Amino acid sequence: MPLSEEELRALQQMERALVQEDPKLASTLRGTNLRRAAQRRAILSGICFLAGIGVLMAGAIGRITLVGVLGFVIMLASATIGLAAIRGGSTPHKSAVRGGPQSGSMIDRFGAPWRRRHDEGA
Repeated sequence: MPLSEEELRALQQMERALVQEDPKLASTLRGTNLRRAAQRRAILSGICFLAGIGVLMAGAIGRITLVGVLGFVIMLASATIGLAAIRGGSTPHKSAVRGGPQSGSMIDRFGAPWRRRHDEGA
């Protein structure tokens, strides 16, 4: 069952009040700061992955097994961190949306569970 117009107006009014009262919290709930941080982590992990390739190649060229293994471990760790950042594994309100994008207004995200219930019940 979708939200009525009155409920939508009430939610929009609450959202405006939240933005006026605590803009930092509203920004966090929207996920903008979290997305920027995840993007920075993904870029940094990409750079570390390239450095890991360099260390791995140096170990292979110099025939130093320990250096090659260290390069592989650097690549593995940076790939894991990068993929987690890309997938959004560190967003705290992910459970509220489950599988949906982290964009849009708070009203869209808060209304998502009701829309899913309505779609599943139909």
